[in-house]
Amino acid sequence: MRMQTLTIHHLVKGEDLNHHRTLYAGRGAEWLVEAGFIAASNLLPPEEVLCLKIHGMQFRRPVRPGEVVRFDSKIVFTGKTRLVAYIRAETKGELTVDGFITFVHVDLSGKPQPHGLSIEAVTPEEIDLQEQASRL
Repeated sequence: MRMQTLTIHHLVKGEDLNHHRTLYAGRGAEWLVEAGFIAASNLLPPEEVLCLKIHGMQFRRPVRPGEVVRFDSKIVFTGKTRLVAYIRAETKGELTVDGFITFVHVDLSGKPQPHGLSIEAVTPEEIDLQEQASRL
């Protein structure tokens, strides 16, 4: 199947800020995982998706209160039981934060199970993302 991008938005409010009055990294991580989980649960039932690991998360610019952060997420690589999502967040059209997250397909008792999915990379950007994700 082809890669599909899903988008969510978050408004940065007072409770999302750190002591510098910018987006708290923990809240950014929460939103990053949420965006990746939505991409994974678009392909598998949500109750069968478990977050395994965040592979890096680098903030490129501070995010201020009142800004809207757009998260674009897509599954870029699949293994036997895992799915790797790439999430890119932008604010005001500028890259804010990005990273990869590995999710695992599990049964209802939490044991890893094969999912039978395969993701096709077509564009040069998709091929690059898939190659990066395969090395994680």
